[in-house]
Amino acid sequence: MIRKVLATASVVALVSMPALAATQYWVAKDASTKKCSVVDTKPDGKKLTDAGTKAYDSKGNAEKALKMLKDCK
Repeated sequence: MIRKVLATASVVALVSMPALAATQYWVAKDASTKKCSVVDTKPDGKKLTDAGTKAYDSKGNAEKALKMLKDCK
């Protein structure tokens, strides 16, 4: 009985982990307007290009990076 409960709990935890993952933010540069912005989806490389070098864990950190990137000034 305890094994079934532990096995079920393990499966539920494993399946629900992606849903509980934190949102990531990127600094993206629009290809047509050449303006940078903070987005919550990974840039596709065509319409939006990645202006930074990584994903940020909070919008505030991404906005700080946007202000410091030379491509976005």
